Amino acid sequence: MAPERESLRDRTPAGATAASRPRTTRLDQPLSPRRRFLPEYDPEAFGRLSERIARFLGTGRFIVWMTVAIILWVVWNVFAPHGLRFDEYPFIFLTLMLSLQASYAAPLILLAQNRQDDRDRVNLEQDRKQNERSIADTEYLTREIAALRIGLGEVATRDWIRSELQDLVKEMEERQNGHRRDPVVFPAERSRGRDADDR
Repeated sequence: MAPERESLRDRTPAGATAASRPRTTRLDQPLSPRRRFLPEYDPEAFGRLSERIARFLGTGRFIVWMTVAIILWVVWNVFAPHGLRFDEYPFIFLTLMLSLQASYAAPLILLAQNRQDDRDRVNLEQDRKQNERSIADTEYLTREIAALRIGLGEVATRDWIRSELQDLVKEMEERQNGHRRDPVVFPAERSRGRDADDR
């Protein structure tokens, strides 16, 4: 056993143990593209095409053109010479063509509706987020207005200042005339002072 280990050490240089492992895909390099057996297509381009077709199928122009084509088909296969008719009276080929058109139209219309539903879902999500932001802004403004009202309640009003100035003028007139009623430090301490309604 020991001689076999020594011979392995001799064969692999130091730090080259990864070289003896089987090669796996590396994470720092992109994978090589796989072979695809089905044809590739752009789903967005196909979706846009299906929406255009579905829009055309839902117009009056499509109904008029389809009616004209069916009338020409029936008239040709009834009144044309026998050698030129390609669909005799039961009009089986016409039925086949109409069912083929309907079998393609229905999935295209469903695909267009699914894409429209996805767009509507995204729009509704954006509208919901916008409404949440609007509600948050409205609540913030409501709180700010309430704070301003509370702050304005502490501010002196014009009527209160006018009454205080009138009291001061009367007190100064009384001092000049020599009659002084009672020493008052603040004129608002009188009975005619500021009351809660002056706010």
